Amino acid sequence: MDLALFGGTVRIDADAVAAAPADIRSQVRAYERGERPTFDVDVTPPTPFVGEVLAAMSVIPYGETRTYGDLAADLGTAPIAVGRACGRNPAPILVPCHRVVASDGSLRGYSEPGGVALKRRLLDHERETAPD
Repeated sequence: MDLALFGGTVRIDADAVAAAPADIRSQVRAYERGERPTFDVDVTPPTPFVGEVLAAMSVIPYGETRTYGDLAADLGTAPIAVGRACGRNPAPILVPCHRVVASDGSLRGYSEPGGVALKRRLLDHERETAPD
């Protein structure tokens, strides 16, 4: 399922998400309006390791970022492994891989159409709409 979002597109593997497409769309629209900082969906990861990375990304607070190295240290792995797992996220936006940045704060990449520009827009949106 492809969802238009802030001038880009986010691809969601509907087979990996335990929610109806209409519910996913509704939640994403609420996020886009700044009304929803989290999503109420279960996502099935493609591998156990990717699942560990997805779980770590899921607890990054709305409007904040963590580095690949931060997550790697928490998980006892390498930053490049975290980056690869981020790229295998079956539900970007629902599992906020856009909140993971390089150690210098740069946005190294985003696997969705629109790439880094969309990642920047998502982070800017969250900073603008995060509760004080």
